[in-house]
Amino acid sequence: MASVDVFDVRKSYAAQEVIHGVSVSIADGEFVILVGPSGCGKSTLLRMIAGLEGISAGTIKIGDRVVNGLAPKDRDIAMVFQNYALYPHKTVADNMGFALKLRHTPKAEIEARVRRAAEILDVVPYLSRYPRQLSGGQRQRVAMGRAIVRDPKVFLFDEPLSNLDAKLRVQMRAEIKELHQRLKTTTIYVTHDQVEAMTMADRIVVMHDGIVEQIGSPLELYDRPANMFVAGFIGSPSMNLLKGKVLHEGHPSFLTDGGVTLPLAAAPAGSDGRPAYYGFRPEHLALGGADLKAEVSVIEPTGSETQVFARLGTQKIVGVFRERITAKPGEFLPIMPNLDAVHLFDAQSGARL
Repeated sequence: MASVDVFDVRKSYAAQEVIHGVSVSIADGEFVILVGPSGCGKSTLLRMIAGLEGISAGTIKIGDRVVNGLAPKDRDIAMVFQNYALYPHKTVADNMGFALKLRHTPKAEIEARVRRAAEILDVVPYLSRYPRQLSGGQRQRVAMGRAIVRDPKVFLFDEPLSNLDAKLRVQMRAEIKELHQRLKTTTIYVTHDQVEAMTMADRIVVMHDGIVEQIGSPLELYDRPANMFVAGFIGSPSMNLLKGKVLHEGHPSFLTDGGVTLPLAAAPAGSDGRPAYYGFRPEHLALGGADLKAEVSVIEPTGSETQVFARLGTQKIVGVFRERITAKPGEFLPIMPNLDAVHLFDAQSGARL
């Protein structure tokens, strides 16, 4: 096992820079997820750590070694790809042990390591089968097994669950997390799915347009987003963000562009009249209160909760309630945000106030 340190790494294609000075330090044994929308640079960064992409500037260290100029096979990493990358003409056992065979590892040791990995991943019954005879989830386990048998210092996962159906993704999320808890190997995992990131990671690196927006534990990012991008990206449904300005007349409040006055527990000094966004999570909205009324647009019952899409003045909001709501479109619901969970963001920079 080893730590991974990325210092001011940049990547350019011709004159176009796509990674803009990213720095991330990952501790030995940590499970870190790189998350962000498509095109944000997360897979490019992972491939640079793996050695599959060269870097234009900066330093990458695995353990105590600078690996900038090392080939992938010399970095002591193992990568699990989105498309499994299994050899169709080889059995499961041969696929899992192939990297060891290339290293001229003794046959008995290969068989022992393959068997151990197969037992961990519950694929022992499939060792003599070929990839075409396996389901998507079984193929993903084989791809993970191929990584495990190498006993690398670092596991790299590049959107490994994106080809699986929703139910299997949930199952595999738990299995990968359990695998990490068992092996304690440093793991870097790329996904665009923020639910995967929230449920699996020790820490999350949120990326956008080739830069790091925020690094922190899942709950740190959820409870204290550094800016509007993180606030809107982390959480499902995403945070409600209403445009307007902060007011300090008497008790602090917020006036939306649609003319709705929203309560504030407190406001930053010097922010009177400042253009801003008022943010609150859908689940931090309660029914009740005499002053605020939202016009219902759509109600989506999911069984355990009810999602309400509505308008507050001229702006759209979403609320998530444990109650079963029977209001019809066009009706008004009295609502009140939890003032302890309200966020303010600067309208120009997007930074948290």
